Amino acid sequence: MNRPDVNQRVLRILAPLLVGAAFLALWEAACAALAIRPYILPPPSAIAESLWTDGPSLLWSLLVTLRVTLAALAAAVVVGGAMALLFSLSRIVEVSLFPYAVILQVTPIVSIAPLIIIWVRNPFAALLVCAWIVAFFPIVSNTTLGLNSADRNLLALFRLYGASPGQTLWYLRLPTALPYFLAGLRISGGLALVGAVVAEFVAGTGGTESGLAFRILESGYLLMMPRLFAALFLLSITGIAIYLILDGISRLLLRRWHESVATADDE
Repeated sequence: MNRPDVNQRVLRILAPLLVGAAFLALWEAACAALAIRPYILPPPSAIAESLWTDGPSLLWSLLVTLRVTLAALAAAVVVGGAMALLFSLSRIVEVSLFPYAVILQVTPIVSIAPLIIIWVRNPFAALLVCAWIVAFFPIVSNTTLGLNSADRNLLALFRLYGASPGQTLWYLRLPTALPYFLAGLRISGGLALVGAVVAEFVAGTGGTESGLAFRILESGYLLMMPRLFAALFLLSITGIAIYLILDGISRLLLRRWHESVATADDE
């Protein structure tokens, strides 16, 4: 790795950190200068103190939310990928079922989450279904697009050499669809977290299995704003971590052969 590449990587890390540090410093100074009450807008120092004191309970709640998120993302990958394969194999099935996938995507989860929670007796399963509904569509749509984007000349070449449908799928359609699938996966990772939080807001379940959404509601009712912002901070960090992990997986799988990753690394 040459020096310009190292400098680019360092810049990509330092620039956001410096902007964030400047923003936090201005936030702290504004709260002190304007004498803003902590129950209206807590300063970053109070949020950091709440992270330290309430950290164990918030981290446990984060694990509860993260369990729903990862389960929903895994279900979205399995079900969404299977549906995309089915759509690519049958145009009639795609035309018949894809509109219903669109309907699920555009229906606000807040409006149907209460019904799901009533119909599905198990609390974890209900939260999982809500988060899955939000997360599965990007995988279905992107993977279907990728499977249908195989080069027509290569498809004709495969047919000319007598390749079976299975061989065409394995050696041509799936490699073509992989970048599309990984792009949908990155989107679905954040949406699964959003779906889990929204479902927890609607469910409002407390106790030892409370997720971060319940902690946010509880802190708002009690006017414990530093703890509320601390929970929001943990959610944001979790969302960023999920995206970076999935982005790293995408780069690892595509860096040796796909132009999108090679172009990004050469900038």
